[in-house]
Amino acid sequence: MSDAPTDVRRLRVALTQWRPTRDVAANVAVATRLIGEAGPDADLVLLPENGLMLGTNTEMRAAALSVDSPEIDELRAAARNASATVVLGGFKRRDDEDRIFNTALVIGPDGTVAGGYDKIHLFDARVGGRSFEASSVEQAGGRPMIVEIGGVRVGLTICYDVRFPELYRRLALAGAEVILVPAAFTQKTGAAHWEVLLRARAIESAAFVVASATVRGDDGTDAFETFGHALVVDPWGTILADLGVGGPAWQVLDLALSEVDRVRTALPVLAGVRPQAYAAEPEIIDIG
Repeated sequence: MSDAPTDVRRLRVALTQWRPTRDVAANVAVATRLIGEAGPDADLVLLPENGLMLGTNTEMRAAALSVDSPEIDELRAAARNASATVVLGGFKRRDDEDRIFNTALVIGPDGTVAGGYDKIHLFDARVGGRSFEASSVEQAGGRPMIVEIGGVRVGLTICYDVRFPELYRRLALAGAEVILVPAAFTQKTGAAHWEVLLRARAIESAAFVVASATVRGDDGTDAFETFGHALVVDPWGTILADLGVGGPAWQVLDLALSEVDRVRTALPVLAGVRPQAYAAEPEIIDIG
């Protein structure tokens, strides 16, 4: 008889990607189909940012949905039918005061809306000669969020958040063992930075990173081209899955949480964090 311990802490995640268009109904149909296909074998299905609608800023503002909209009801029904938690990786959410947020909506396996994370860092940048002004569409959130699934703490982030390691360190210190990064990364920045940023966040957090994605089309009608390559990265920085540039596509992965424990024991980076030292004003030595 083997003396090796049996790992009973696992999380089965479904990674997804597709090409969203301006047709919300068609995009919802893709999302519900992927939930139906992948969900029965998964604890968690992660849908990408802007998966329900990818258009210009004006178009996405006009297409913002309330949580009680028929489109969200369809996703809730799909989650319930699959008995899986679904995270709608980022959609333009219109609240009761007509404000819009980019929200990662958490739908429980019974179809109830458990809550949502509002994207903290908005993509106001100029890339490849084009200006992306997310703040003209949505307001920034102000608080990190973790969802607990079967005893596993899962941190919620969205796309551009990945460039701000402070957020990921905060989630890891709060016990997150898996961190979600649903995205609609641009083609230009994705080719240069997508993989290295996700691997860095996984390594420094000693956590699994699960990043769904959107892909570009080949007919020139996309509002902007996105990179694809939905990834899962383990706590050592090893890529476990890459969905490439096609879609709709999905893959279910079984994440063994013992790997988080192993890496955090071998390299106890989180135990060595010294926030008081970082808060001190840096000393500047002027050598002329």
